[in-house]
Amino acid sequence: MSPNALQDSLLRPSILHILRAAGFNATRPAALDTLVDLASRYIVLLASQTASHAFANHNDVVPTVMDVRMALQDVGALRPQIGIMEEQSRNEEDTRGMDAFLKWMTGDESREIRRIAGMVGSEGDVDVEAGSEREDFLTALKKKHSKTGEESRFQGTVLGKGAEVKPVRLEGGHTESIEGWEAQLRDRKQIVKSQSSRKSSSALLSSVGSPLTDA
Repeated sequence: MSPNALQDSLLRPSILHILRAAGFNATRPAALDTLVDLASRYIVLLASQTASHAFANHNDVVPTVMDVRMALQDVGALRPQIGIMEEQSRNEEDTRGMDAFLKWMTGDESREIRRIAGMVGSEGDVDVEAGSEREDFLTALKKKHSKTGEESRFQGTVLGKGAEVKPVRLEGGHTESIEGWEAQLRDRKQIVKSQSSRKSSSALLSSVGSPLTDA
């Protein structure tokens, strides 16, 4: 499976949950694929703009809150709001777009999306551990399909933790690792290259030292 196909497959359940939270109970496959493609392009654009601002502002790809805000403004998520340059010329900060965005994020319009994402509980739920981090639907789904309730089944995949890198031992040779075998090959190539170079030099010198004969 190609990286794009894998990313689209992982994004498809999120789009379905967003559609369900918005009140849709069914959708056509073509419409779903179109929404997944649009969301994927939007996320890539937002991430690339954030990294670009981070590199331009403080020469580092690790973004700050300001970098994310500028990227959100670039992709049109903060409206209405004037640009950064205009804010500097007016010597005032326009927070209308950010206020509207936060209001949408924490308001009733996105409550169902937040519930699906595990950020808020369902009605009637009792939060035994107040302040504890809730599980999103993907984590709950992985636990549901794991008999032991652990994530060892997904270790080493994009859905789980990274697997521990272990050296591969080679049996029956002078070297015990792939790195040593690669180093041995490089040494052999250097030796062969050096020998061929010396042979070429010897042949050239012998041809120069040979007496010339008249035709």
